[in-house]
Amino acid sequence: MRSTVYGIEPLAGVSLDPGTRLILTDGPLQLGWKHSGMTSDFIAEVMSLPYSRSRKDYVLAHHDIGYLSNELIENAVKFRQAGEILIEACIFDELFFIRVKNLIDGAASMRFQQLLDHIQSKNAEELLLEQIEINAMSAGSGSGLGLLTLLSDYSAKMAWAFDEDDDEHIILTTTAAVTMPPSSNL
Repeated sequence: MRSTVYGIEPLAGVSLDPGTRLILTDGPLQLGWKHSGMTSDFIAEVMSLPYSRSRKDYVLAHHDIGYLSNELIENAVKFRQAGEILIEACIFDELFFIRVKNLIDGAASMRFQQLLDHIQSKNAEELLLEQIEINAMSAGSGSGLGLLTLLSDYSAKMAWAFDEDDDEHIILTTTAAVTMPPSSNL
């Protein structure tokens, strides 16, 4: 199996064993956008509990965890091949970690790796502004903003691992971390 990693390579190997593990399974109801929102809301609710002593910290943690989770899960649902989506999440060292693993096809893998090459060649804030301008001038759906917003506005640390068995089955593992407010509950 050939593996290619983009982003912060050590992040791809961080163990999330002490955390929560969820599996979204394809079935008769089909995985869709509503599953992204419900799942990210659940993760945000559970993971922000340690910050409940401070309303401000709780709201901030809940928002950041929810936004990051939703973006990664939505992308997994949108660009996946049929099959399960594995989601792992945990908090340690005042960082929230999330890992989303799903299958993608060869064409999606190639397009995404080209995008990641482009993202790594420029400043995330500049790219976000460029994408906002592009989206404003086109009749498109505004796609491309979520990942850039995570990198620019949320200072997310990210890694993407592409594990290739063949051109048809590529396992994409996206790992991200954002800083959480200090909490006396942890």
